Amino acid sequence: MKFQYIKDKVSAYFTKGNERSVAVKKNIAVSLVLKCISILVSLQVVPLTIGYVNPTKYGIWLTLSSIIAWLSYFDLGFAHGFRNRFAEAKAKGDMKLAKEYVSTTYAVLFLLFSVILLITLVVNNYLDWSRILNIDPVYKDELSLVFGLLACFFCLNIVASVFTTMLTADQKPALASLISTSGQVLAFACVYVLTKTTKGSLSALAVSFSAIPCLFLLIVSIIVYQTKKYKIVAPSLRDVRFSLVRSVVGLGGQFFVVMFSMLFIFQLTNIILSRVQGPEAVTQYNIAYKYFNVLNMAANIILTPFWSAFTDAYIKRDYNWMRGTLEKLEKLWLLCIPILVLMVLSSDLLYKFWIGDSVAVSFSLSFCMAIYVLCQTGGNMYMFLINGTSKIRLQLIIYLSFALVSIPLMKYCCKYYGKVHMIHRRDKYRAEPIMVDRLKKVAAEGKIVLHEFCTLDEILGDATGVTAVRIKNVQTDKTEDIPVMGVFIAIGHKPNTDLFEGQLELQNGYIVTKGTATKTSQATSVPGVFAAGDVQDQTYRQAITSAASGCMAALDALNFLESNGKA
Repeated sequence: MKFQYIKDKVSAYFTKGNERSVAVKKNIAVSLVLKCISILVSLQVVPLTIGYVNPTKYGIWLTLSSIIAWLSYFDLGFAHGFRNRFAEAKAKGDMKLAKEYVSTTYAVLFLLFSVILLITLVVNNYLDWSRILNIDPVYKDELSLVFGLLACFFCLNIVASVFTTMLTADQKPALASLISTSGQVLAFACVYVLTKTTKGSLSALAVSFSAIPCLFLLIVSIIVYQTKKYKIVAPSLRDVRFSLVRSVVGLGGQFFVVMFSMLFIFQLTNIILSRVQGPEAVTQYNIAYKYFNVLNMAANIILTPFWSAFTDAYIKRDYNWMRGTLEKLEKLWLLCIPILVLMVLSSDLLYKFWIGDSVAVSFSLSFCMAIYVLCQTGGNMYMFLINGTSKIRLQLIIYLSFALVSIPLMKYCCKYYGKVHMIHRRDKYRAEPIMVDRLKKVAAEGKIVLHEFCTLDEILGDATGVTAVRIKNVQTDKTEDIPVMGVFIAIGHKPNTDLFEGQLELQNGYIVTKGTATKTSQATSVPGVFAAGDVQDQTYRQAITSAASGCMAALDALNFLESNGKA
C-alpha cells in the first residue's frame, strides 16, 4: 500500500499541469538519470586517461581539444538559430517549414564545415604545435596527426549534431541526452580496452573520443529519421531552401557573437595556462573544473528543456507560465550555495579518491572554481529565457565586454599568481629533513615545480625585465626554457666571509662571536665589530634566528657606542 501511495504521488506529479510543464518534468527526470551516468563516466575518464598516457600528455590532449572546440563557433550561430526557428515552426503547426529548416541547416553546415576543415588541415601542415604549446619537440609529429584527426571528426560531428539540436527543439532533450551519453559510454569502453592492449597514444585517444561518438550519432540519426514520428521532418535535398538562411542567420548571427565571446572567456584558458605554466597546470585546472562542473551539468539538465519550452510559451503568449517558472528556478538556484560550500570543504578528499596522488589541486583553485560555477548557474537561468525568446542583445553586450578584458586578465593572473620553479643540481638536499619533507609535499601539491639534476644556464629577458630562464640538465646536457617573471638565486650554506679572512677570527668559514654567556653576545674578535645572521650561525641558519641575532647585534653595537661616549 505504501509503495502504491508513493507510485501514485510520483505519477500525479508527472501528469499535473499543462502539456508543456508535463513534457519539461519528464525530460528533466530522464535527463537527470542519464546525466548521472554521464557524470560517472566523465569522472572515470580522467584517471583512466591519465593512467593511459600521463599528466603532461593529458594536459596536451585537453589543450588540443580546447583549440578544436573553437571550430564549433564558426557555424555563425546557425545551430542555435535553427533551434529557435524549428521550435517556432512546430509551435505554429507548420511541419513543412520545420522540414525545410532541418534540410537547409544540414546543407549549410555541411558546406560551411567542409571549407573550414579543408583550411584547418592545410594550416595544420605548417604549424609547430610543440612551439605553440611550449612543450618538448619530441611531440611535434604526433600532435600534428592528433590535431588533424580531431578536426576531421569534430567537423563531421557538428553536421551530425543537427539531429540532436532538432530533438531538443522538439522538447525531447532526454532523447538527445540518451544518444550523447551512449556515445560517451562507447568512447569510455574503447579507452578502457586501449589501456589493456596498447601503450599510451594521443592518436588512439583522438579516435576514441571523437570518432566513436560521432559515428554512433550518425547511425542513430539515420535510423530515427526513418521512424513514423520524424520521417515528416527528415532532411532531403529537394527541401533545401537557401532563402531561409537569412532568417536563421539573422538570429544566429547574434548567437555567433555570444558564442565567439565565450570562446575567449572559456577556451583560451587552457592555451594561456599551457604557455605560461605548462601542460601540468592545464591538467590541474581541468580536474577542478570537471569536479565543480558536476553541479553546473546538473543545473543545465534542469534548464535545457526550458529553452524550447520558453520559445513555445512566448509564441503562444503564455507569459504567466514564463514568470512563474522563472521564480521557481530562482528559488532552486539558492540550493547551489550550500552544495558548493560542501564541495569545496571536501574537495581535497574527493580529489584523492578520484585521481589518487598523481595530480594535486590547490584549495585556492577549488575555491575560485566554486565561485565561478555559482555565478554561471545563476546566469544560465536568465540566459535560457533570453535564448528561448530570441531576445539576446543584453547577453551579447555582456559576453562581448567580458571577452575584451579576459585575455589580458588571464595572462596577468597566470604570470603573477602562478607556480614557483626550483632548480637544483642534484636530487639530494643539505637542509634539515623536516624542511626537505615540506618541500616535497609542496611540490606534490603542484605549488612548486622541482627541476632536479639541473643548473641555471642563462637568464633571458627583454626591455620589460626577466621573461624566462634556460636550465641545463647535468646528466643529459639538454637545455629547456621556462617562462618566469623573476629569478632568486640561493648561494647555499657556505657563508660569504672570504673578505674577512685574516681580519676577524673565523671557524670553518663562520665568524666567531662571543656568545650569549657574555653581555656582548654578537661581538667579534675585533672591538666594535659585530656579526649577525648565517655568517656566524653554524647550527640553526634560519630566517627567524638570523632576525633575532640582528636585533641582538644592534643592541650590542648601541651599548658599545654608549660605553665609549660615541652615542
